[in-house]
Amino acid sequence: MVLRVRTLTPEEHLAFLDSRESASFLQTPAWGEVKREWRAESVGWVDDSDSGEKIIGAGLVLYRRLPKMRRSLAYLPEGPLIDWTDPDLRRWLAPLTEHVSAQGAFGIRMGPPVVTRRWSGATVKAALSEGGARTLGAIPADQTDHAAIGVTEQLKAMGWRPPADGDGGFAAGQPRYVFQLPLEDRDEQAVLAGMNQLWRRNIKKAAKAGVVVSHGSADDLPAFHELYLETARRDHFTPRSLSYFSTMFRALNSENPDRVRLYLAHHEGELAAATIGVRVGTHAWYSYGASSTAKRDVRPSNALQWEMIRDALAAGARLYDLRGITDTLDESDSHFGLLQFKLGTGGEAAEYVGEWDLPISRLLYSAFDLYMRRRG
Repeated sequence: MVLRVRTLTPEEHLAFLDSRESASFLQTPAWGEVKREWRAESVGWVDDSDSGEKIIGAGLVLYRRLPKMRRSLAYLPEGPLIDWTDPDLRRWLAPLTEHVSAQGAFGIRMGPPVVTRRWSGATVKAALSEGGARTLGAIPADQTDHAAIGVTEQLKAMGWRPPADGDGGFAAGQPRYVFQLPLEDRDEQAVLAGMNQLWRRNIKKAAKAGVVVSHGSADDLPAFHELYLETARRDHFTPRSLSYFSTMFRALNSENPDRVRLYLAHHEGELAAATIGVRVGTHAWYSYGASSTAKRDVRPSNALQWEMIRDALAAGARLYDLRGITDTLDESDSHFGLLQFKLGTGGEAAEYVGEWDLPISRLLYSAFDLYMRRRG
């Protein structure tokens, strides 16, 4: 095969994604509409030796200009969707580099959707009980994908390098460590039985307290956002705007009417918590969450997660993704509570190969790197 990269129409891109079991929602054509501050382009890999020009790989490229410059960083979050098992990745990545360079890119950043290691909940709990290990990487993984590790070796040989990451897996882009709940060949009873006692008790407590979970519409986004701002103040993170969520809701659901859902948990007529879930094929994600401090005792967040998991099962999802964690096992670390909450679902921690950069113009890439460091 002699591979070439060309621009795809949104329709071609979406048709390719629909032919696959799943892909990250950050690699859908609609995500380009959400990221308005970036210029979006759908690209596809075709075999030049095939006169039919069948698309065999695809990606969403987001171009971000350097301040006061005409050159851009080309970013493929959680992508592209190519054959990462190929022992010769150069034939896939060289035409990508050529294409984005012609578009004015001074460098590329991508996040291959390739998992290197997995740790079961039981393994993580045992490590916490024994003490000593301060990070996930310090304990033996239950699964190690040596082919995935081979991907990193190929990338290094081609001049790709991981961006600086000083926060245990929370880099400037997408998280390297995530927490996932396998759903394949399981029903509600099996998933519930796999949760820890506290999670099962909190789900029952929410139901007994009268927490009512429902699906919201775009009209409910302002109420979600008000609660989200309260959560941001409490948990000390920078919130996104209401317009961001409105655009996300409209763009993703215009691509597929069941791509994104808003979940609302009410208690005694008041909004106690809310979440946003996304699904592409057999992969479902918990994307955003918000909760009321005053209503925390009736456990609306557990009720919402359980409803999202049930919906994912009903839709035939094989994986429910609770998104990012850091690799810390240190209970004094401010990020530890996130792992602790997600651990109760009975899922597993997973490590991706992470994001990788290829400087096309080393001078401009260095300038961009310095700019991002000063911002961060």
